[in-house]
Amino acid sequence: MFTGIVQAVGRITAIEPRGGDQRLSVATGTLPVEDLALGDSVAVSGVCLTVISRSAHGFAADVSRETLARTIIGRLRPGDPVNLELALTPSSRLGGHIVSGHVDGIGAIAGRTEDARSVRFRITVPAGLAKYVAEKGSICVDGISLTVNAVGADWCEVNIVPHTLAVTTLGSAMPGREVNLEVDLLARYLERLLTGTDAAAAPGGLTHATLTRAGFVQGTHEHD
Repeated sequence: MFTGIVQAVGRITAIEPRGGDQRLSVATGTLPVEDLALGDSVAVSGVCLTVISRSAHGFAADVSRETLARTIIGRLRPGDPVNLELALTPSSRLGGHIVSGHVDGIGAIAGRTEDARSVRFRITVPAGLAKYVAEKGSICVDGISLTVNAVGADWCEVNIVPHTLAVTTLGSAMPGREVNLEVDLLARYLERLLTGTDAAAAPGGLTHATLTRAGFVQGTHEHD
């Protein structure tokens, strides 16, 4: 588990095809390599990867076909920058929100607008994910925990403050760039809890009756 608070910007140093999937080598920049052990998890632009080897300046991880298909990892090339975060420990500050590192889909930066010293990004959200994105809720973009400022049918907007622009890959991100998206973990589990299945397939979706059965609504109200 992670918090979405980026600790360093690293770079892809090598991509090695391995029987249909890939082995990725990452230079960790200012991330303390001495804190990494074999089997540890590292969020690489929001994707949870397992350390299989470590060097003085970085680590390597295997990337499955599933991850290549569902994230931007498969689009990366040597030299590309990536956001890095070590996994939570019991003493970590939860400065962002709970992030699993399991990317839900790929979005794209549709707009970038200066807003005083900050920058407002509009990001497209794939079909099926928009229902989990709420105004003033949380979303993880390339491993960065962000607050949603506005939502539309297939987009959301986030405001990036100067510090985040300076210490993450969003500082140089321009319209057209693809990004990894992970929606709020609680929203996904709440949907599953209330419907007992995929809400998209549940007749009527989330209803008053569904809420009553789940114990969120007590009793009934008669209306004249």
